[in-house]
Amino acid sequence: MSMDKDCANTKFSGFFRQVRGMMSEKELILVLSIVVGIACGLAAVVLKLAIEFIHGGITSWFDGAAYNYLYLLYPGIGMLLAMLFVRYVIKDNIGHGVTKVLLAVSKNESRIRPHNMWSSILASSVTIGFGGSVGAEAPIVYTGAAIGSNIARKMGLSYKNMTILLGCGAAGAVAGIFKAPLAGVLFTLEILLFNISMTSILPLLMSTVSATVISYLFLGDSLPFECTLSPFTMHNIPFYVLLGLFCALCSVYFTRTTLWLEDKIKSIVNPFGRWGISALCLGLLIFLFPPLYGEGYEYISILLNGGNIDLDGETVLAFFMHHKWSVPVFFLLILLLKVFSMSFTNAGGGVGGTFGPTLFVGAIAGFVLSRTFNLIFAGTSISVPEQNFVLVGMAGLMAGVMQAPMTAIFLIAEISGGYELLVPLILTSTISFGATRTVEPYSIYTKRIAKKGELLTHDSDQAVLTLLRTSDLIESDFTTVKIDATLGELVDAISASTRNIFPVIDSKNHFQGYVSLEDVRRDMFKKELYDKMHVYNYMKSSPAYVIADEKMDSVMKKFEKTDAWNLPVVDSERTYLGFVSKSKIFSAYRDRLKQVSHD
Repeated sequence: MSMDKDCANTKFSGFFRQVRGMMSEKELILVLSIVVGIACGLAAVVLKLAIEFIHGGITSWFDGAAYNYLYLLYPGIGMLLAMLFVRYVIKDNIGHGVTKVLLAVSKNESRIRPHNMWSSILASSVTIGFGGSVGAEAPIVYTGAAIGSNIARKMGLSYKNMTILLGCGAAGAVAGIFKAPLAGVLFTLEILLFNISMTSILPLLMSTVSATVISYLFLGDSLPFECTLSPFTMHNIPFYVLLGLFCALCSVYFTRTTLWLEDKIKSIVNPFGRWGISALCLGLLIFLFPPLYGEGYEYISILLNGGNIDLDGETVLAFFMHHKWSVPVFFLLILLLKVFSMSFTNAGGGVGGTFGPTLFVGAIAGFVLSRTFNLIFAGTSISVPEQNFVLVGMAGLMAGVMQAPMTAIFLIAEISGGYELLVPLILTSTISFGATRTVEPYSIYTKRIAKKGELLTHDSDQAVLTLLRTSDLIESDFTTVKIDATLGELVDAISASTRNIFPVIDSKNHFQGYVSLEDVRRDMFKKELYDKMHVYNYMKSSPAYVIADEKMDSVMKKFEKTDAWNLPVVDSERTYLGFVSKSKIFSAYRDRLKQVSHD
């Protein structure tokens, strides 16, 4: 069996080498971008159909008030199944897919494990199908990125081209799940922060178009959010400005509450205890507020088409909905609690993303604000189109939470056909993005990894420094000397070394300082001093230390502050490991810059 497997792998490797040899690198990337796009489109179709199949299978046999009580059970069951699958089958953390893609580029040379090509689909379809209050978009982005990464690795492509195909996979995934090719490209360029030049956009476009075609073929030609909109009128501009500010406020709340709450829940060490608490809290929230069940897209569609959401018989709070002011208050509670239901799902063991909940909260924000305006100005000539505000609110919150105004504008326009609202989409998204950015410099995807110094940006210098690892640049060919060694022993070490710096260590190999050739040159030929003088007579203290896993931008700041050319590298216990030099860093910087630069 093993020989047959090795033979098959050899045949596949030979096939890939033959294909690669038939065309230039640029031609190969274009062909592979189409292959990646088709695969991502199929993955998106499978995920959407799987969620619908599971949801239909568990809800088709009951109706009425019984629906409420099963809300208490179903989401927890889905979370448990996903947690058991991840914990005992995959044995890998596959949550927060977009953040994982960013880390793969910055820390793992754009390599993503092969199981991510299918594991996120399976875990998220169970989570969402059973009612987990998360989105399917982040898991499919992780899946698409994994498809692109693994195809590139099979073809033996460089880091630069592997990153391009990884981006093609992410872009194709967004395009496939939303039928939005332009938004897929913008998502990769804007949210994933790849340093991709204009000439590399062609593969992204080929991938997104391929994925979109596949999605149309299998899911039909209807838009994800078909809606009834009112024409844009100039007198509503002040209201859209206020919507932008409201979306910024909601974005800061969304981001900070999500990260804080997830950290709090994950501080519960026992995974089954964490699941139990999260499942109970999530079930209660959905029991009281049914729109929190699953992605909630059906409620968005109702609001986009001007319908009334009737919750009679579905929640014990339905009586609360019959007063005119109770409606915006009820949905304001849903807006605030969606963050909690999403965090309980993700932290409790489920697998899903924040992309879908961002769209949901944005739609609710637009509805709450517009309904409030209409109630305040009831009986006057002022009327705000609620459907328009629901749609524009989706873009506004996405621009704030994801710090991606261009993606927000064109995604919402593409998934709804609402290009006639391009002006308010741009206005609200820009205000939301700008106002949020003054308070929160990072998106919900990048905040944690930015604090750790692991975030790639469009700044080439910063991107290269992020990619460089201190541990890879340690020079260990320096001859060490003991602190109590004699001058004669030091001279012997000098004669056997090709370097002019000699690290000084104690009996436990802890770094104490260093001796340079210049410091001992005048005494090294005086044999009468060989037994009288010792290493500690010539030793100097280092102006700074570098820790083995220290971020490169921190290392460069130490070089700049000390004006040193070499700095010692130690571990957390100050055990000597070697030296790192400016010249080695500059050489590695140039090499890495060539790898990340795109022609």
